[in-house]
Formats: sequence, structure tokens, C-alpha cells
Amino acid sequence: MSCCGQITTIRPPIEMSSQSDVLKGPDHIHVSKFYKEAKNGKFISYITENVRTLYQTFREGAYSSNNGPCLGWRETLTSPYQWINYDEALLRAKNFGAGMIALGARPKQLIGIYSQNRPEWILYEQGCYSFSLVVVPLYDTLGPEACAFIMRQTEMSLVVVEDDAKALMLLDKAPPTLKIIVSIKPIRQHTLERARSRGIQIFSFIDVEKLGAKGNHPEVPPVSEDLCTVCYTSGTTGNPKGVMLTHGNVVAGVCAVILQMGEHRIRAGDVMISFLPLAHMFERCCENGIYYVGGCVGFYSGDIKELTNDLKMLKPTVMPAVPRLLNRVYDKIQNEIASSAIKRTLFNMALKAKEKELSRGIMRRNGCWDKLVFKKVHQAFGGNLRLMVVGSAPLAGNVLTFMRCALGCLVLEGYGQTECTGAISLTVQGDYVPNHVGPPVSCNAVKLVDVPEMEYFASQNTGEVCVRGSNVFHGYYKDPEKTAEAVDSEGWH
Repeated sequence: MSCCGQITTIRPPIEMSSQSDVLKGPDHIHVSKFYKEAKNGKFISYITENVRTLYQTFREGAYSSNNGPCLGWRETLTSPYQWINYDEALLRAKNFGAGMIALGARPKQLIGIYSQNRPEWILYEQGCYSFSLVVVPLYDTLGPEACAFIMRQTEMSLVVVEDDAKALMLLDKAPPTLKIIVSIKPIRQHTLERARSRGIQIFSFIDVEKLGAKGNHPEVPPVSEDLCTVCYTSGTTGNPKGVMLTHGNVVAGVCAVILQMGEHRIRAGDVMISFLPLAHMFERCCENGIYYVGGCVGFYSGDIKELTNDLKMLKPTVMPAVPRLLNRVYDKIQNEIASSAIKRTLFNMALKAKEKELSRGIMRRNGCWDKLVFKKVHQAFGGNLRLMVVGSAPLAGNVLTFMRCALGCLVLEGYGQTECTGAISLTVQGDYVPNHVGPPVSCNAVKLVDVPEMEYFASQNTGEVCVRGSNVFHGYYKDPEKTAEAVDSEGWH
């Protein structure tokens, strides 16, 4: 039954039994095979000399796409996606950035945002980059006290919020430095009065755009060494730590992943679903990669329960994902077949046949087993996926193999950290063995360091994972002590 339908074969681009090069020396430092200079201890920082900041990557995408669609959203759950193109996004972002300047913001200043994923998040982000402002995301799981700490530590004077509830939460914890809140959605009169009593002005997002459009503020583009973001990690104890990442850090991370994907890389015409939090670097890197190549991003409706509805309407080709979501899909399928011996038998036969195809490098979703057993699964993801990248936590091998079989698309798994701008390693296309996270990407090197008290020894291929490269952060914001603990004199984190 597996012989019908057009067949696409994906061959590994490197030798699977030796996926990284090891530098000479006692430390057994592993580097990427996808960058020829890696053997000389060098790391990729960019692909094109004149595209080295996130200000430049977005403009490169506008050119590559020929001013194609850029940001998409739905007004209601029954409406289709509507889009603004790159030129409109750039103009609105510049106007918003100019509006922040008109309100008193200055280059290198830290500007907060507290919002779910939506087009305005990107307009704010690119608006910041247009004037060398620094992006500081706030998010729900930090909690009110941590958000208050971040506002105090960064001496935040301006923050963008999504709605009235988020504005109220920040007002309750606002430090004396906070002077301006910009809200994407309407604010209640009660909240406006409360802000006024605290000496805080509230503006609408649209009004800040209009203010910027009236002024004559020339852009102040950043350079690659400039701070792009301070991304706070919640941690398990104490106050959150602000990870300082430059434009060069993020561009290096994005370019390394694009380089490793080879002919399967993201490209103009790709459509990505945005639902993982933009406050985290995994999603930020994925989206900035899409903008770099001239693809477009459709934002989910804001309710994770309606994600399938959004996927069916958007029909994305690219999707970042996390194990929690994929585990739910897998468990749902298992529950559906548990009560029927016939369904179970068919499912197991289909999975076995597809696994056999995978072992031969065959990747498709138009075979007989796809139509008979897996059609509902790939249609639930929009029916058009060609690439899924999984991160944030380990994915069980059986779930990963199931997703590869059911979706009939390339599913890669990565390992990363905020301090390393997202990806540290990524599985290679054509490698269908689960339960590992692939070789180092070309922007960093990886080594293991002994941890004797835990009986981890590098000589036994166990130890603390240490990373050095062009993606490694520039320290924790206003915390030299923790920075010294996290990065040694040779740049290893």
C-alpha cells in the first residue's frame, strides 16, 4: 500500500555516524561540519556582509519578497487572514519608533512590551530597531513581582501593553521611572484616571504611530555590536536575570540555522504560524529568520484552544513547536484508537510502513497510508507543512517519529538557551534517529566539562555542556557577579 503517490527522498548532507568535527586538543571541542572555517575555530556571524542587524534583515526580506505579504491576523475566528505587506509594515514600524522618540525615548534606551503575539509586537520591535532602542519583553509567567523588578532594574520609562488588564497590572507595580504606557487595545476611563494620579500618561498604539508620522525624525539604525534585546529568564529562585543579546548575536543564530538546513531552508513564500511566546528567544529567532528570507507570519487568534482553527485557515508551511503541544496530539490519537482493535491494527500497520519509508529517506504525505490513516493529523496542522522545528524541552522519541510519519514533513529538533540566542544544536535533515538534538550549529562550538560531584566525566561523554561562539550573550544586565559565574575568561558559557 505504501507504493502509491509521488515520492520525495531526503538524503543526509553529512555522514550520520560523525555529525560534528572535533578540534585538535585535550578539550574535545565539537564544531559544525556545515561551515568550512569551523575547523579553524571560527564561527559564522552572518551570511551577507551588508545584513548584520535585525534592522537590515527585515529590509532584506522586503526586497527578497518583492514587497510581499508580511504580517497576517484574523479579526474573528470565522474571518480569513488579512495581511499587510513589507513596505507597509516598515512604514508603520518607523512611524511607531519615531512616535516613541517624540515621546522622549532615546537610542540605546530599554523599552518594554507586555503583549501576546500579534502584528503590533513586530511593529514595536522593528520600530525599536529603527532608532537603536532595546527590546525588553515582559510576560505572564514572570509574575507581577518579577515584572516590577525588571521595570526597576532597567529604569523603564516607556512600556507597550496589549490591553487594559496588563496596563492595570503594571500600574500596580510601576516604579517612579515609568512615565508612559502605550496600549494596543482601548483602555477604560478608570485605568486612565488611575494612571493620571500616578503621573503616568497612556497613549494608544495608533496615536503613537500618528505622532511619529507627523514628525521629522531620521532613523538611527543599529550596528551589529549594539544591544538588540534584554531577555529576562524567570529561573527557579531569586530575581530574573536579564540576558543581553546584540544584533550580531541574533543574526549569527538565525544564519547558522539557515545554513544548516541547506536546500530545505526557509525562503520567500513560506508562511509561518506565530503562537509560541515572542517573549522567548526561540520564537523571536524563528520569526526573524522568516522576515530575513521574505516569508510571512500569521498570528494565532490568542486562544491556544483555537490553534487548530487558525492552522486550518492559515495553512502554514513552517511551524515552530514544543513537546507539550505534540504530546497532546499524540495522546489524542492514542485515545481515539484505544477502543477499537481495527483502528489500532490499521494505525500500527500504517506507522510501521511509514517508519520503513523514513529509514529509506522517503518523506511524503500523499501515499495510501497517509490518505487512509494520517490525513486528519496533517490536515489539523493546515495540510501544507513542509518544516517543523521543535524546541524548549526534549521530545519523546516515539512522539517525534509519529509526527514525522503523520505530517510527512521535515521535523527537526533543537537544543538551545536564551544565553545562546536560541539554538546551540539542531538535528540534520535526513537523520531519522530520535532521542538526540543533533550537532552544534555553525555559530558555536560545544564541549563537555567534568562535574566530579555528580560523577559526570567528559572522557565518558557526560558532563556540563559549555558553549562558545558568536551567538553567546554579552552578560546579565547590571549583574557582573552572575555574568562572571556564567562566562569564563575564554568566553565559554
